Amino acid sequence: MKQSRNWAVPFFTIWTGQAFSLLGSRLAQFALVWWVTETTGSATVLATATLAALLPEVLLGPFVGALVDRWNRRRMMMIADGCIALLSLWVVYLFWSGSIQVWHIYLIMVARSLGGVFHWPAMQSSTSLMVPKEQLARVAGMNQTLFGALNIVAPPLGALLMSLMPLYSVMAIDVVTALMAIVPLAFVTIPQPAAPAERLGASPFRSLWTDVKAGFGYIWNWKGLLGVCLLAMLLNFFVSPAMQLLPILVTTHFKGAALQLGWLESGWGVGLLSGGLILAVFGGFKRRIVMGMLGIIGLGIGVFLVGLTPAQLFPMAIGGLFFGGVMNALCNGSFMA
Repeated sequence: MKQSRNWAVPFFTIWTGQAFSLLGSRLAQFALVWWVTETTGSATVLATATLAALLPEVLLGPFVGALVDRWNRRRMMMIADGCIALLSLWVVYLFWSGSIQVWHIYLIMVARSLGGVFHWPAMQSSTSLMVPKEQLARVAGMNQTLFGALNIVAPPLGALLMSLMPLYSVMAIDVVTALMAIVPLAFVTIPQPAAPAERLGASPFRSLWTDVKAGFGYIWNWKGLLGVCLLAMLLNFFVSPAMQLLPILVTTHFKGAALQLGWLESGWGVGLLSGGLILAVFGGFKRRIVMGMLGIIGLGIGVFLVGLTPAQLFPMAIGGLFFGGVMNALCNGSFMA
């Protein structure tokens, strides 16, 4: 599909709104996680909340790409952002009225994840239709820079805001930023790809299952890609729970508060950003699998250092997460390539 010569204005209008929405979501996520940590002090509750957030991705992930190809992407993003805004407004009321319960957090995590499952594939696939092919690499670099910057800024900013205002006010920021993402979408047209000929006249369920099955078959028949996917699955299975338990580590081991958690998460974010810049400049080894494996080993060393950090050497934990973040960027960058 041919992109308009004046692609930059409509695309970056949407992109800017989405960037503000991401910032609001990160602030809200930080506030919710810290509230759970401070209220319960339970690793089990934190792990359950994390599982609740992952379920929509695990269960719906294989089908979302095929659905995005069929539905109106602009409308899908507006509905996802609108539902998240309404959900955040409900959370504002719960905190304001003092009626918030832990089970509310589970429900919120599932609903926010559900919105993200549909939103970001729609945004990513829309990017390829709105941005000229020769500019896609630059836009991808901007996205990585944005994610790295958010990982650096959002945690300490969230801790600062929580020290200055009540929790319901922090959650209200997420409502405002979600609206900032919706408004540009109402005025910008996103191209919609034509349905392939083999889908025309086929039943929706049958054609959807055919696309999903084709995706699984593609991965299964490419043994190298299958190996990478299985490796990534195992890595996430072991490392993600450890990262989600950082709040408990801060309160029980380091005897810290929200600000210390913010510094740890910022250390990880600075590492991600630095690793991305290193990969962009250096380009990595010719055999990307070698760079990916070195990144995995380095990530393990970084997490191991955090686990060995004595309570009085908190900066060592920040350094371990920084190193792990650098290695994670090198690993992910290589495997994604």
